[in-house]
Amino acid sequence: MTAPVRLAVVGGGWRAEFFTRLAGLLPDRFTLVGAAARTPETVERLGRQWGVPAYGSAAELVDAQHPELVVSSVPRTENPHVLADLVGRGVHVLTETPPASDEAALAALWSSLGARDLVHVAEQYPSMPTHAARQEVVRRGHIGRPTSVQVSSTHDYHAVALMRRHLGVGLGPTRVSATSLTAPLVDPLRRSGWTDDPEPKEAATVLATIDFGDGASGLYDFTDNQWHNRLRRRRMVVRGSSGEIVDDTVVGLVAERTVVTATIARSQLGHDLNLDGADTEHLSLGMEVLWRNPFLGLRLMDEEIAIASVMVDAAGWARDEGPGPYPLADACHDHLVSLAVHRSLATGAPVDTPLPPWAR
Repeated sequence: MTAPVRLAVVGGGWRAEFFTRLAGLLPDRFTLVGAAARTPETVERLGRQWGVPAYGSAAELVDAQHPELVVSSVPRTENPHVLADLVGRGVHVLTETPPASDEAALAALWSSLGARDLVHVAEQYPSMPTHAARQEVVRRGHIGRPTSVQVSSTHDYHAVALMRRHLGVGLGPTRVSATSLTAPLVDPLRRSGWTDDPEPKEAATVLATIDFGDGASGLYDFTDNQWHNRLRRRRMVVRGSSGEIVDDTVVGLVAERTVVTATIARSQLGHDLNLDGADTEHLSLGMEVLWRNPFLGLRLMDEEIAIASVMVDAAGWARDEGPGPYPLADACHDHLVSLAVHRSLATGAPVDTPLPPWAR
């Protein structure tokens, strides 16, 4: 039996805890060997909370524990320094999104680390069950050639990653046009919990078109706090040359004068008289299974399934057993395009992103 991958985590915030918790649920795949943080208080807390040796720097952690894979979950302004330190020691790194803060930092990061191929990025959204199922619908040709993707679900580089993954487009130039509108909206729920505030507040909605070239486009639509606000449903539309996907509904031309509609269905255990426990089993389209839960029995929510999938792919990459989840070049590109959305908002004009260094 293959030994679990020796995993370490740099950072002690909310997102870092996802990785440590999931590593603990997958003991056959991961052994958490240590953690690192900047402040003595956080170092002490991580050692106590996670039950592992904790250190004041990534360098100390690597030198003492020799991990095979290190998760970097630190603020984006600090991340390039942590990555440079880890890559300089020859360590495979799975880093949080985005890998750097702005265009200049992205270019500098790629210039210093890109050739080493030791960094992948923990972009989990394309690995979420519903998104993975839609990608499989596209891959199987049910809507023909994908031509446009509308994302009203998540923001910035996450949304761009979903667009490019469903469209199958590469790292080429883009043209971005963005605008912002405000309207009153009740905000009943945030990450910290229920607000118990029934009064509407002004909320901004950013709308942007992204031209990826060769007939491929994206429509970006995000309202403040849309991740948590249940009053704004998440929507995903993937249009193709012979059909489209709208959320969980697929429409396609299957024969002459024959347009068929089908629904992506989730097999959810634990409902009614099913006693197998609350869990997602698979997603299907008619009699076709599109996606199966690789962690069946762990009772994970979709976000955890996606992050665990990224971790497992990164572990295989660290051992040269697979391609990895999301290369640094893709992460830099998606963030570059999302920065163009904000620049177009600020200037009121379209923004062109030229061919970047990671695509040359």
